[in-house]
Amino acid sequence: MKYLVLALFAATVPTIAQQPTTAPSALSGTTVEEQQPATAAPAALPVEAQPATTADASSSTEHVARAGLVNEREIVTRLQIFLDQQNFGPGKIDGRWGEFTGKAIVKYAKCHGLEVSPKIYEQLPLDSVYPVYTTYTIAQQDLKWVGPTSNKPAEQAKFKALLYGDLLSFVAERYHCDPEFLRKINPGKNLDQLKPGDVVRVANVEPFKIENIKALGSLPFVPEYLSRYVIIDRKEHMATLWDGDHVIAAYPITPGSETLPTPPGTWHVVGIASLPTFRWDEGVLNHGKRTDKFFMLPSGPRNPVGVAWIGLDKPGIGMHGTNQPNTIGRAASHGCMRLANWDAVRFAYMVTKRMKVIIQ
Repeated sequence: MKYLVLALFAATVPTIAQQPTTAPSALSGTTVEEQQPATAAPAALPVEAQPATTADASSSTEHVARAGLVNEREIVTRLQIFLDQQNFGPGKIDGRWGEFTGKAIVKYAKCHGLEVSPKIYEQLPLDSVYPVYTTYTIAQQDLKWVGPTSNKPAEQAKFKALLYGDLLSFVAERYHCDPEFLRKINPGKNLDQLKPGDVVRVANVEPFKIENIKALGSLPFVPEYLSRYVIIDRKEHMATLWDGDHVIAAYPITPGSETLPTPPGTWHVVGIASLPTFRWDEGVLNHGKRTDKFFMLPSGPRNPVGVAWIGLDKPGIGMHGTNQPNTIGRAASHGCMRLANWDAVRFAYMVTKRMKVIIQ
């Protein structure tokens, strides 16, 4: 096994031992100090060849030669894919070290009793992600998810569905990627003119399949999930799912703004919908007051609430997907908590009605 050394300050990463060992109280909503995120990329990561896996039934896996060394982008991409697979979302996969990759490592480590230090990367089974990249072949049926777009609600309300504006957006969201990252790993290919039959190099992550999502107004109640609860940390921009005293998932979010903040307190899930429609009301969005001037926006991946809605018993407030995945964690919402669509749909099937949601 060989190592690629990155000239970064991994020694500054704090340790789990500095943190409390108990979970936040789901009953009282008590705030517990969270572990500070890892602040640097790994000082060294092992690279070891493993049997290839297929990321998508409709994609072909690349035959990647065994190699002792890879570049920094591939190392970070592998780490991001691994965390994504474990339901500790690093945000969009872009092959670059960032705050959410660091936060995801800390939460994964805390869940598995690992010390956050430069040696943590040697403890992660990163060689389970092999190859780092695979390919996706554009299919004829993918075109049904591409259509006209507009940023004006009056026009959006006239569409049959709110779809991707182009196939690049479709592929990028399918593989949890930044579109610009796809351009970098597909040099010389015009990704703005994709068509059926074209082959695109993508991250080897479990694909988000929009075609498999059914429009359901209310997902079934799952009583076994009532031991679970969600902690929303507005400052950290993270939603963490607990089951008793164990963290089972964590995803980046965009919370509300100073004008319309995400309301602190202990709330409950009252309903979960997939592929929801959206009542666009400027009064609600900008002032929190319902008016009679609104537009009903159809469902689709570019609906303002994305592909999933998890409503709380605070009127108008919920956790949901987004039509702007690149802004997650870096912008403000109108009081709700936005997740990337690939995280929102997973999250929606990990929670249930009556569960506690603690916003702090």
